Amino acid sequence: MSRKKQENGKIRPAGGKAPVTEKNAAEIELSPITDTLKDNYMPYAMSVIVSRAIPEIDGFKPSQRKLLYTMYRMGLMKGPRSKSADIVGQTMALNPHGDVPIYETMVRMTRGNGALLNPWVDSKGNFGKVYSRDMQYAAYRYTEARLDPSCECLFSGLEKNAVDFVDNYSGTTQEPVLLPAAIPTVLINANQGIAVGMASNIASFNLRECCTATAALIDDPQADILTYMPAPDFSTACSILYNKEQMGEIYESGRGSFRMRAKATLCPKENRIEVTEIPYNTTVEGIIDDITKQAKAGKIREINDIRDETDLNGLRITIDCKKNVDLDLLLQKLYRFSGMESSFPCNFNILIKNSPRVMGVREILNEWIEWRRVCLSRELTFDRDKLQQRLHLLKALENILLDIDRAIRIIRRTEHEEEVIPHLMAAFSLDQIQAEFVAEIKLRHLNREYLLRRTEEIHDLEDQIRDLERTLQSRALLNKAIKAQLKAYADQYGRERKTLLSSEQAVDTANFDEVIEDYNLKIFFTREGYIKKMPLTSLRSAGDLKLKENDQIIQEMEGSNRGEVLFFSTKGNVYKLRIFEIPDHKPSDFGEYTPNILEMEEDERILFVHVCDEAFSGVLLLAFANGRAVKVEVSSYETKNRRRKLLNGIYAGSELRGLLWAEDENAFGDILLCSTQERMVLLDSALIPLKKTKNSQGVQVMNLRKGYELRELISVKADEKESYSYYRVRSLPAAGRFIRNDLPGSQQLSFDEA
Repeated sequence: MSRKKQENGKIRPAGGKAPVTEKNAAEIELSPITDTLKDNYMPYAMSVIVSRAIPEIDGFKPSQRKLLYTMYRMGLMKGPRSKSADIVGQTMALNPHGDVPIYETMVRMTRGNGALLNPWVDSKGNFGKVYSRDMQYAAYRYTEARLDPSCECLFSGLEKNAVDFVDNYSGTTQEPVLLPAAIPTVLINANQGIAVGMASNIASFNLRECCTATAALIDDPQADILTYMPAPDFSTACSILYNKEQMGEIYESGRGSFRMRAKATLCPKENRIEVTEIPYNTTVEGIIDDITKQAKAGKIREINDIRDETDLNGLRITIDCKKNVDLDLLLQKLYRFSGMESSFPCNFNILIKNSPRVMGVREILNEWIEWRRVCLSRELTFDRDKLQQRLHLLKALENILLDIDRAIRIIRRTEHEEEVIPHLMAAFSLDQIQAEFVAEIKLRHLNREYLLRRTEEIHDLEDQIRDLERTLQSRALLNKAIKAQLKAYADQYGRERKTLLSSEQAVDTANFDEVIEDYNLKIFFTREGYIKKMPLTSLRSAGDLKLKENDQIIQEMEGSNRGEVLFFSTKGNVYKLRIFEIPDHKPSDFGEYTPNILEMEEDERILFVHVCDEAFSGVLLLAFANGRAVKVEVSSYETKNRRRKLLNGIYAGSELRGLLWAEDENAFGDILLCSTQERMVLLDSALIPLKKTKNSQGVQVMNLRKGYELRELISVKADEKESYSYYRVRSLPAAGRFIRNDLPGSQQLSFDEA
């Protein structure tokens, strides 16, 4: 609904219309929001899907197709390059969305930018680089371009009615609906697009491999495509960690992802690593930022310096390392913690007859083959019709050849020019088109030699027409013609594969824990929710630990950098974090604020933390505010996929008030529980059973009166048991005894800070 302003008790709609009063408010007709969305938003969404973001079967989005066709119409298939500004300006006759988007589209299609494996635009000047976000392209007044010779496969049938043409947005000219691509360009170049409610991300494939696979699929619809085109191929080279089963699923479904790795050279003598190829969807600056961030966080300590040495000779990132560093292990760590290894998410979403469809490679190629048959049939039909027209005219010459003198005599003796055609038609049984052709023959050509030479073509034309008719009526011959074109273009424009395939099993992948530096440390957790990680070597020379005002340390634990931390929250959730993901802190640092690093809910806070070793060994004893307690194995919090948040990690019926850890369920010994009523219970922890379910509520340990809660859980040392024997109970649940200050040891406990 329109935004309204309230004035003097009346509601005035935006736009200056008459105010809406209580009297006429009932006359306003309100429509459901679903109808408004359907009438207004859906047309916009469909326009973005069909006319902007999703490529069609010819492999192009509308903006790309309009640009290439404009360049073709400008005659840029041959000859010198034209200024990019001129190309952009003339493209605006077909694409009214401004010069900047047009030029950006052109930049990505150029050879200089390197975004496409098979660029369609031959460029001159600075067009930036796809692998660099800082290397910007020059303005269009400084650059020049023309079509790459390989574009002949895009336009080969354009003049032969291979595709439909439609009016441009102003109705002043026409443009092709699709380009009659003679090779499956939809897979040959990478294409990305984000529409409304859907997206497309198509990987690029090697031209020669793709053409070979398409030809094989024409011969055998069940052919194994992976044999001919085993994996995508990218303009930035790098390597793919190849898994045949995984790639096969992507080929069949059109969805999935695979990992790519940068190409790095180890230089032991210079003690450095040189990176010369990076994954397609990353940039040099992004990789440097990742490594710098990890170095500052203390996760990568072996690097002295990292530099971008990219120049006219190509990409290069140089990483200077410290002495005596294992370069192989460091490289595995760089793959793990930076953009030097990344995943390419496949989403092969393509428009087929204005309808978006996610298809596998086999289905895409089959759709392309069917579409290409239609294009080729239209081309051959066009050629046949032209030959038939030529044959029709030559038949007229054949008739005149029988009596040339008579034809000349008829033309010479006809008094009026408009009577020449009817007289020729009557004399030689010609139709009007044939008579027009005869009448237009120059006088110098009315000789027997010329006419005989022309009529000799009749037999050749008839043979050609028969061949075309036979091809048009035969699916096998159409397929043969398509395969011939595929082979011709593959031989002419095919290149060797750039992206290498590395078997996942053969690749040197170090164990995840091996690439994490291991050292002993201490974890501090404060009442305000800050966690501080400090290596033991730093603690030896450290002074007082800095905390926020009115904050205090409530937990202090030792562990190793390869362990994990469990965070127990007020909502029964348990959060997990690898300790190496927490940056090292100085004594002067406050630490990391847990709600930020764990992405907790707004009204959620952490009550306790526990440091786990790599094996997730031991048992936890948990006590809750309602007087219940339970033992849970730490291993129940171990997950294979490294989830950050475990829902229902503990019993959520009451707030957690105490947490203890022991090596096994019988190692806790005696424990003390104290309530807000100042009652205390001493019991043998063996009375509390071990549960298999981590969110089990356990057993009632302490009976609490209404309005009172369990406040604290304390582990009692062996030499302190006698001091608290007054509070010992033999069975559960128990109400406990009031705390007596006259007993030995009672003064050692203070709950004022609990």
